[in-house]
Amino acid sequence: MEFFHSDGLDLAYEVAGEGRPIMLVHGFASTHRVNWIDTGWVQTLNTAGFMVVMADGRGHGRSAAPHDHESYALERMAGDVVQLMDHLAIPQADLMGYSMGGMVSLMAASLTPERFSHVIGAGIGETLLRGERHADAIVAALEAPDLRSVANNGARVYRVFADMNKQDRVAMAFCIEKILEPFPLASLAAIDVPVLIATGDKDVNAGDPHALAARIPGAKVAVIPGRDHMKAVGDKVYKAAVLDFLAE
Repeated sequence: MEFFHSDGLDLAYEVAGEGRPIMLVHGFASTHRVNWIDTGWVQTLNTAGFMVVMADGRGHGRSAAPHDHESYALERMAGDVVQLMDHLAIPQADLMGYSMGGMVSLMAASLTPERFSHVIGAGIGETLLRGERHADAIVAALEAPDLRSVANNGARVYRVFADMNKQDRVAMAFCIEKILEPFPLASLAAIDVPVLIATGDKDVNAGDPHALAARIPGAKVAVIPGRDHMKAVGDKVYKAAVLDFLAE
């Protein structure tokens, strides 16, 4: 991997293939490889004629992992996407993010719409509209001395995933607390870019994608049948919907 400098941090990135550029932003406690390479997304997009640009987000993978809340503001992570585009001299690109990456993508679309031709927010939905999204159980699981002491099954999944990907759990705790703060809903109405919201129909983490799409002018929805939050990521229906959307 190579590195670029953004907001005082050294962040790792990788470019795969040639063609029309698309920026990919992974989910919480994941990495560019786990989210996009291992799921077959890079191969799918390269075959369709896209140059894939993907980073390990701040706090994740091989990127710098600051231990403070404000470093994980969605606005700052959206800025990292644009900074990487500047680093690679990409004036405009498509953009897709999953889960946390979906939040980052919507934020980037609201702040710098001129930089993106299409935006896909996947693994997100109605829960993004809620004012209170508590991170206490997840933080406790991340800070627990060992996995056996984590009683909350929902939070346990986050701890297992973070450990599997060899993440800095202190950084992860700061990150989850920040990204689960209330999303600035007024920014959704200001998005002036074609948007697709893609979510599994069994994704209780994300909730109803239609409720979120209704807040974004002209946004479309792709429902991924039979898939929950973890299993939707590499689904063929999801991939086909994205390729169709990008072809418009």
